[in-house]
Order: sequence, then structure tokens, then C-alpha cells
Amino acid sequence: MMKKRQGLLVVLAAISIQFPVGVAYIWSVFQTGIANSIFSGNNAAAALAYSLLLAMLSIGSVIGGRLAAKYTTQRVVFIGGIILSLGFFLASFTKAEFAWMLWATYGVMGGLGMGFTYSTTIACAQKWYPHKKGLVTGIIVSAIGLGGAVFTIVAENLISAFGGIGVGELKVFMALSAVYLTVCTIGSFLMKNPPDGYMADATASSAATAKVVKSYTTSEMLKTPQFYLAAATLLLASMGGLMTIGFAKPIAEAKGLAGSAMVVVIAISMTNALGRLIWGIISDKLGRINTILILLIGTAVLALFVNTVTDYWVYVLIAMVGFFYGGIIGTFPSLTADLFGPKNMASNYGFVLLGFGAGAIISSQIAGYFKNVAAEDISLMFPAFVIASCCAGAGIIMMLVIRVMNKRKSSNAV
Repeated sequence: MMKKRQGLLVVLAAISIQFPVGVAYIWSVFQTGIANSIFSGNNAAAALAYSLLLAMLSIGSVIGGRLAAKYTTQRVVFIGGIILSLGFFLASFTKAEFAWMLWATYGVMGGLGMGFTYSTTIACAQKWYPHKKGLVTGIIVSAIGLGGAVFTIVAENLISAFGGIGVGELKVFMALSAVYLTVCTIGSFLMKNPPDGYMADATASSAATAKVVKSYTTSEMLKTPQFYLAAATLLLASMGGLMTIGFAKPIAEAKGLAGSAMVVVIAISMTNALGRLIWGIISDKLGRINTILILLIGTAVLALFVNTVTDYWVYVLIAMVGFFYGGIIGTFPSLTADLFGPKNMASNYGFVLLGFGAGAIISSQIAGYFKNVAAEDISLMFPAFVIASCCAGAGIIMMLVIRVMNKRKSSNAV
């Protein structure tokens, strides 16, 4: 009973820590004001702060995962919270004269701190529930999407209270720094790995429904083709979602929905959360690879329509993109544990996340470039989403290759 209670506390702590991380997905609330006030209207330059944060999140996950294996998850989450809080605090002092400071603080420091807290908390919770990885991961990462919905409303109101668009955004970062420091500090004390032998006992007790997987060390994983295919698939799969999330509000405004543009950010955050939870549960039943294939097909199709829908169908389509994107991000941690085992998941998933980080940089620059081109006509942004659709198609091929490799590996083991 005590062990079950401790596992529940770890999951609740992970949820509380991941909740404010949802701010990473509401960049479109800040995009226009920061682009105009800091970067002289350059959308690609402004979006680089957002993509750097996501890219550094993946690098921070690698570093944090390795540190957690050497020390403790508690220490890593605590240190990550300090770095994250300090990054957002310093970002609030950015001026147009030294615009690079936003990239270094919000982007690099903020992303590094988020990375320290991201995969480490997921991996810790998975160790308590090894036979329900999809469900537990889905619950935890759905908190990010819910946080995005809540903080969209909070950020919009704070921007208005702090001086309006072009002025209030940086002050919001200062307020968020206090939130991160508080949540990560308190939550870190509850992040404890299960006692030695717990995972083996739990896996054995569910042997009828769960398959025992060798736990690869990170160096062993890096020698497998499955790792490179998984990381590349995550890069390609995330393109459409990241483009849409980063520019959801500007797209809605350009389509004549400026009066209710905030709704689209809330919608994509909510469906992002819902997708992480629902697809995580589905993946426990359907299998990770089958689930990701469905998500990639949906993403490839939806991306082609983002720039062509009109009126309030914009909200519906962008919400659907968020639903499929959330499923992709929510399923990949469990896929990593399935492929390479749960023991070193924090470090291993950190390396898989490098694909996501590369995708964040590439997608934001592609979307930012075409948004600059589409300054007067949003339809000129269409090529960006064609690229995203093609990337999802390439991801489907890579997932099918992983499936074939897994079948061969299973047949050889018999």
C-alpha cells in the first residue's frame, strides 16, 4: 500500500511540474508583440526563441537524464527549476538593442531547464507503473496541454494588464519565472524512484499482458538503427504540429478572426492535452507503432488544409492538428521504453528527443519565413504546410521500417 501511495505521489508531482511547461506551446500569444517590438517585425527571428526553447528542451533532457542516472531525479528537477526560472526572469529584461538576449535566456536557459524536468519526471513515473506506460505517460504529458490552455488565458490577461501587445509580453515572463521556481522546488522533493527490484516484480506480475524488453544502456541504444529511425520520425512527425502551434494566433488573425484569436490557442492546447491522454491509452491496446502510423497519416492529411479553411472551420482544423500532435508527443516516450527498455528511459528518451529539437528549429524557420512572405496574403504560407505533410509521409515509411526490424528481431529470438 505504501508503495502504491508513493507511486501516486510521484505521478501527481510530475503532473504539477509538467503543467506550467505548457507555456512552451502558447508562443503564438507572444509572437506578434515580440516580433514587432524586439525584432522589427521579423517573424522568423522572433520564432527562433520558441524553437530554441524546444530544441534545448531535447538537449536538456539528454543531460538531465544522464545526471538523474548518476545522482537523483530530485536533484535534477530542482536544478532544472532554478535554471528555467532564472532564464524566464532574465528574458524579461530583453531590449531591441540586444535582441539576442531573448534567444539566450528564454530559448537556451528556459529550454535547458525544461529539459531537466521533462523526461526525468516521465521516466520516474513510468518506473512505478511499467505495465501501464502509455496511460501514465499520457496522463503526465497531457498536463502540458492543459497548462497551455490555462496559461493562454493568464498570459493574455497579464499582457493587457502589463501594458498591452508589444509591452506586456516580457513582463509575463517575469511572472512565470516565479511560478516555475515554486512548482519545481516543491515537486522535486516528491520525485523518487521505486526501490530496487520493484520494476522486475511489477513486470513479472503482469507477464501475461506485458512483454519483457531488454533495457539498453544509452551507448547500446546509439548503436541500433531503430534509434536513428525513431529520432528521425519524431523530427518529421512534429513539423506540422509545431508550425501550427507556433503561428496559430497569427493565422487566425490573418483569416479575419482577430476578435476571437485567443480561442484558437486555447483550442489547440486543450486538444493537445486530450490527444496526449487518449492516444496514450489507445497505444497500450493498439501498440505504439500502429498508433503512431495512424497519427502520422492524420497529420499528413490535416496539414494540407490548415491554410485553406475559412471562417470558424479554422478552429476545428487547428484543434484537430493539436489532437494528433499531442498523440505523437505523448506516445513517443512509451515507444522509446518499448524499444529500449524502461531502466534508462530518461537518458534514452532524451536522445530520441534530439529529433524533436531539430524539428523545432527547422519548422519554426520554415513557418517564420513563409509567414514573412505571407505578410499581406496568408495563402502564401501554404508551402510550409505542404512541406509538413510530406515530412509526415516520410515518417510513415520510417515507422514501417521499424516495425519490420522488430518482427525480424522477434523471429530471430525464437
